[in-house]
Amino acid sequence: MGSRQTVAVFGAYGHTGRFVVAELRERGFVPVLSGRDADRLKVLAATGPGSDVRPASVDDPASLDRALDGSAAVINCAGPFAATAAPVIEAALRAGIPYVDVAAEIEANVDTFTRFSDRARAAGAVIVPAMAFYGGLGDLLVTAAMGDWTAADEAHIAYALSSWHPTAGSRATSAVTRERRGARRIVHTNGRLEYREDGPPALEWPFPAPLGPRAVIGEFTMADVVTVPSHLPIPDVRTYMTVEAAKEVTAPDTPAPTPADESGRSAQTFLVDAVVRRGGRQRRAVAGGRDIYAVTAPLAVEAVDRILTGRTETVGVASAGEIFDAPDFLRALSAHLSPRLRP
Repeated sequence: MGSRQTVAVFGAYGHTGRFVVAELRERGFVPVLSGRDADRLKVLAATGPGSDVRPASVDDPASLDRALDGSAAVINCAGPFAATAAPVIEAALRAGIPYVDVAAEIEANVDTFTRFSDRARAAGAVIVPAMAFYGGLGDLLVTAAMGDWTAADEAHIAYALSSWHPTAGSRATSAVTRERRGARRIVHTNGRLEYREDGPPALEWPFPAPLGPRAVIGEFTMADVVTVPSHLPIPDVRTYMTVEAAKEVTAPDTPAPTPADESGRSAQTFLVDAVVRRGGRQRRAVAGGRDIYAVTAPLAVEAVDRILTGRTETVGVASAGEIFDAPDFLRALSAHLSPRLRP
């Protein structure tokens, strides 16, 4: 796979971007390293042979055009995506290449679907937002759990993280979200997104063995509330986070992730439990793994590989579960995830 095709990575020197670059190299692609900081790009380029360095800024469309020139696709890893997604998508449309991003920002993902769906579909272009741990993985699990169901009453995605040390990018994204949303929180209920000012509920989620029940923050809303209902008729989509992880990621003094092996992965582990309910019946899909930032790389690169090899089911702006065969996609990532379907 890869066949030495060139893939541009915008935000290549960021924490997640570095994992994406390494995954592209591992799979035989040639990454084009792009972002605002030319010096940081050069340092990254020195870690692997043959990488082309092309500095670019979202404020300079011509620089983005140069960065994407000759590439087969682009992966946007540069948050906050409220600022970067639209300019890089526009450049991808001008270049006539697929666009994938790893945005976990709910409003930024909504903007991508709202602003670009008609244009991308008319052009036969492919735009896949939130192709990451948040948004992409949950959507794949929910879609896989649905099986032959065409609709469901509820979808629940519960996250158990052993820890959550945020990157600089995550903190910057959180700041933008706070500016945009204020003190309000967001939920997906009755088929639409709603803003609320009350506090989220405290619950216990029955994670599968061996983890077992854990205290969670209910309605700790992530990008899944955009990706899942973008293609599945499920009126209520809820996400949950273990209490300890939620406290860590919001604490101002929590340190950044620390590498625990030669690949740069941290020791953080995760379990994602996706449950869909219809009437009195329930279906479930579960996936476990290590390092939510590192696992985003195989998710995004697998997406690019499938797009470039024609293993897609639609065009336009589409989430992971809509554009890909969800069970097959999850199986392809068995080296990084341990997915399983459960009754």
